[in-house]
Amino acid sequence: MATAAPPAVTLAGADGCKAGWIAVFKEPGGVPAVRVTPSFAALLQSLPDDAVVAVDMPIGLPDFTTKGGRGPEVLVRPLLGERQSSVFSIPSRAAVYAEPGPFADVAAWYAGHRRASAMAMATSDPPRGVSIQAFGIFAKIREVDSLLRAQPRLRERVFESHPEVAFWRLNDGLAMRLPKKVRGAVNPAGMEERKALLARHGYDRAFLDQAPPRGAAADDFLDAAAMFVIAGRIARGEARSFPEPPGTDRFGIPVAIWT
Repeated sequence: MATAAPPAVTLAGADGCKAGWIAVFKEPGGVPAVRVTPSFAALLQSLPDDAVVAVDMPIGLPDFTTKGGRGPEVLVRPLLGERQSSVFSIPSRAAVYAEPGPFADVAAWYAGHRRASAMAMATSDPPRGVSIQAFGIFAKIREVDSLLRAQPRLRERVFESHPEVAFWRLNDGLAMRLPKKVRGAVNPAGMEERKALLARHGYDRAFLDQAPPRGAAADDFLDAAAMFVIAGRIARGEARSFPEPPGTDRFGIPVAIWT
């Protein structure tokens, strides 16, 4: 399902979900499929060693942040118009690792958020705390980060992307008009807008219209489908990074959003 010559490697697009990680993947000569795995490590283990993976998760953590978060976030946000709030500001590595959990209850979770936010403020200028939404993905950021630190070779085939930036790229540089969610609920019109765009890039509508696997939401599935298309662009050498070239964090992990 590609408009250019398909790469001779397995491609995968991944997103975090309630049950762990959802991935849309395709082997060379095959058709897209979808699965949910409990961890990012399990997802990678389910794929060939040379698979190219685009994931909707921040990769590469700064020691100190300035206004707007990491460099990639600052660069892509202006491209997205009304969708720019979907790009969270990710704080310092110290803040991301400040409160690893697990948390005994909701009160403990909010207390953890406050402590992580205090660490973020201490490692940013101007001082900025952590949004509830960003704190909610810290555990998954740590999953990916720990793997890329322990296995440097993964940095050559696991790439950060972002669904709304991906849709912007696939829509010829125009942001999506409608949100995927409204007040926390899936917005059918916004989902349809994105499905129609993905269908223009080769997906069968029956694939996009299927119910997501157990443990994943409909918008998680659609985001993983968008990440899959970006993985193909990366494998074919068609993708662009923000910034270009990518930066690195102090562990040498690339810091860029790919589209």
